Amino acid sequence: MTDQNQKPTGDLTIRTVAMPSDTNPRGDIFGGWLMSQMDLAGGIMATRRAKGRTATIAVDNMVFHKPVHIGNVVTCYADVIRVGTTSMSIKIEAWAQHYSELGALNKVTEGIFTYVAIDHERKPRPVPGE
Repeated sequence: MTDQNQKPTGDLTIRTVAMPSDTNPRGDIFGGWLMSQMDLAGGIMATRRAKGRTATIAVDNMVFHKPVHIGNVVTCYADVIRVGTTSMSIKIEAWAQHYSELGALNKVTEGIFTYVAIDHERKPRPVPGE
């Protein structure tokens, strides 16, 4: 069962567990840790779409809906929403599940990450057609 009858959009790209080492001194999962997981997921999707190396150049519309807790299974879904000449925008959603209740999904964060395709000299290159 998902949060408010919502379902994740995009492709399941990464899954991990929030650990105690990912928290601040009060025991809350760092937003930066969650953002880095989302960037990893987006990077995987961008690299596949660009058929090569990419770099993150922007993060927009980042919204933290709910907290992530120690032991939550965090899944990130990525969906390419725009492809330009050298860049692409990818919508990334992060969902969390209690470790022992893998049926209940809650959307915890979402944002738009922009990646640019780069060559071996780290210079922008065209994103190839599909």
